[in-house]
Amino acid sequence: MIIRFILVAALTLGTTSLPARAETLQNPPMDAPSAPVLKSSVTVTADVVRIGDLVDNAGVASQVAVYRSPDLGTTGSLRTAQVLETLRANQVIGVDTQGISEVSVTRASRAISVKDIETLVAKALEHRNGLGDAANLSLTFERDLRDIQLDSSVNGEIRPAITRYDARNGRFDLLFEIQSDNGGATRLRFTGTAVETVEAAVLARNAERGDVIKASDIVIERRPKAEVGNDAATRTRSVGMQLRRSIRAGQALRAGDLAKADLVTRDQAVTLIYDAPGVYLTGRGKAMDGGTEGDTVSVLNVQSKRIVQGVVIGPGQVSITIPTPRTVTASLASASPADEPTPASRSPENAE
Repeated sequence: MIIRFILVAALTLGTTSLPARAETLQNPPMDAPSAPVLKSSVTVTADVVRIGDLVDNAGVASQVAVYRSPDLGTTGSLRTAQVLETLRANQVIGVDTQGISEVSVTRASRAISVKDIETLVAKALEHRNGLGDAANLSLTFERDLRDIQLDSSVNGEIRPAITRYDARNGRFDLLFEIQSDNGGATRLRFTGTAVETVEAAVLARNAERGDVIKASDIVIERRPKAEVGNDAATRTRSVGMQLRRSIRAGQALRAGDLAKADLVTRDQAVTLIYDAPGVYLTGRGKAMDGGTEGDTVSVLNVQSKRIVQGVVIGPGQVSITIPTPRTVTASLASASPADEPTPASRSPENAE
């Protein structure tokens, strides 16, 4: 029966082929649709992959979903043989593979990096309840941060919806909202602690009182402001200065820990200098005190064995000022006419 049906069909086709050919010549058919062409790589935004994502010219089958999409922001691959089998099952045949061995599928997303999260939180906490600038905040999150991948439709500005910060323990609790194309909002919550820090000069070695700080003795680190206070010393301010107290390695320097380096030390042999207009004298002395430039110190004059006071003016140099005796000029006040004696006037008794 099947063979007969085929033969009958063939005969029938043969009897009508001549008129049909003539009609075709008179009315040529419309252009045949282009053959389906496989893509080597695609990017999808939905949670499913459709035939139209994988193949150009897929016709009515374009909207048929055939695979689940990769996770947001990730890329997967499909073997060409696997794709062709799926296409045939959906009546898509004659696909031009262009020699492609596999198809790369990427799920589009909006990425928010760990650095972006830290910046958002710091900006939200800036100047809140006594905190300083965002750049000076050190953040510790309760959960380890990872890059966040959001659906590509979530394209609105990231805005803080709720901001809580407790200055007593440094804890924060923040909620951010992001609007999407469909009118909904995605919420992101972050909790942890925030500490304001300052840049400080930190000793790289143990140092004793009186040690002079060198550039190699200093490293710059950010330290909690509560630890250092408002008088944190800088590198520029520290180098060449002398310590007022002993400090261990790893401690931050404060301005109060530093003083100008002594130019004269106790028991040091110094030069006594007397410099006055027309006179310049020098002598030998022994410092009884230590001091830096401008300090007043006591010095033993080696020759006279007297202790004198002087001002440190340089390394091992003390300027002596010799008191100048005051010159007192006495002047006679001119007698006023009112104080001069007047001639005795005749009294009525002498008039006689």
